[in-house]
Formats: sequence, structure tokens, C-alpha cells
Amino acid sequence: MVQFLVLLSVAVTAAFAPDVAHHAALNTAHHAARNTTHYAALKVAHDVAPGVEQHAAADSAPQDAFWSNLRALCESAATGRLLKAPPGDTQIDPTATLVVHFWECGDTELRFPLHVNDNRSRTWVFIRHADSIELRHDHRESDGTESRNTWYGAATMTAGTATRQDFVTERNGIRSGWRVEVEPGKRFAYGTARNGEFRHHLEFDLTVPAATPPLPWGYRVRPSQRP
Repeated sequence: MVQFLVLLSVAVTAAFAPDVAHHAALNTAHHAARNTTHYAALKVAHDVAPGVEQHAAADSAPQDAFWSNLRALCESAATGRLLKAPPGDTQIDPTATLVVHFWECGDTELRFPLHVNDNRSRTWVFIRHADSIELRHDHRESDGTESRNTWYGAATMTAGTATRQDFVTERNGIRSGWRVEVEPGKRFAYGTARNGEFRHHLEFDLTVPAATPPLPWGYRVRPSQRP
């Protein structure tokens, strides 16, 4: 697990659209760690101490509940607003109409497009793994092609809770990335985070269903990184 964290620490991401090289490094480190060191460590731990398997199952319970809470939102939409952004940040107009569409739901992948007024370029992609949940950002141009900055993201490093998960990397003692919260029947929240605090904070009202928006740009073509 130490090697897993070291690999991830190479690529810290704390903004909506970091540079392409940074996220390529994150993606390579994340999947290399998942396929080699992490699973080898789990096997050794199980051989030495059989109780580890039961402990790992207990740790996955909050993420299982969180995943169920996300899936319960499927085939609905909600309006929201920008509650917080770093000083000088203009990526999202505070007066913009925000709609999240809980659109495409599979057993191991969820796709939730974010509509900012008529901009339909953003889709949040949640991927369920045996030991974590991964968050990716699928960005498209209006013609459906992939944006230059796309597919950045991170995976959970801790069990989290049934209502909150942090998708982060760690470097020099600082954890940064994204936070997602869901209170069933009340609110859905998304934002960038650093050391457990929101930097950008978008919140959506689940108490009043919203009209289903048009499908996101490029929805007919899967991301090249996950065909």
C-alpha cells in the first residue's frame, strides 16, 4: 500500500482541468499500482493473517452504501448552484443555471453529465473497483470530440462514509482532489477539495425533481481511455 500511495503522489490534481501530462502520469501510476503492488500486498497479508479478508470486507461497506446511494439517483435530474470557488476563479458563473443529470447507470460505472447553462461539455464518471471508487472527468467539445484536458481524476484512498467520498492524491502531506456527497432525498454535492475542505463547491437540490436536460456533447462515443 505504501508503494501505491507513493505512485499516486507523483500526480496530484487539485483543479477542474490540470495539464494533460499530469493526468497521464496519474492514470499510469494509479493503474500500475492497482494491477501489481496493491493486489500482491493483499495476497501476502491474507496468507499471513486470514482475518485481513474480513477486515477488508468491513472497510468496503461504506463505499458499497455510497455506491448504492449514487445508483438510487439514476434516471433523475436536479438543479443546483455554485456555493464556493477560489478567489478569482471564473470557470463557472455563480449566476449560471446548473443541472446534473443522473443519466447512465451500470453495475460498475455511472455517468452524470453536468450542464452549465447551455454548456454540455462535462460528465462525471464514477467507476467501482473491488477496493475503491474512481472519479473521472469526461470533457467534450460541442462537436463531440474529446477536449485536450479530459479524463483527469483520482480514486478513494480511505473507506469514507455512506454519504461522503474523497477522490484524492497525496503529496508532501497534502491531500487534494475532489469530494462528492449525497444525502438521499436531500442534496448532492461535488467540488474540488484540499485537506478535507471544499475549494469549489457545487450543490444540487434532490427534494425537487428537475426536467431532464438534453444529452451531453459526444454522448454517442465512449471515452478513448475507456472504450
